[in-house]
Amino acid sequence: MPSHGSITKAGKVRSQTPKLEAKPRKSPFPRMRNRANFVKRVLTPAATPKE
Repeated sequence: MPSHGSITKAGKVRSQTPKLEAKPRKSPFPRMRNRANFVKRVLTPAATPKE
């Protein structure tokens, strides 16, 4: 039973694709950003008058 493609051609397109350099990040990665938001929102709440 023939397969859908030969194993000898595996990875052909990826190996031909030029390597691109990573762009520098404009914002912190999500885990760091979420932690900063948590600290800002929960641990140091804005001074609001209590009734």
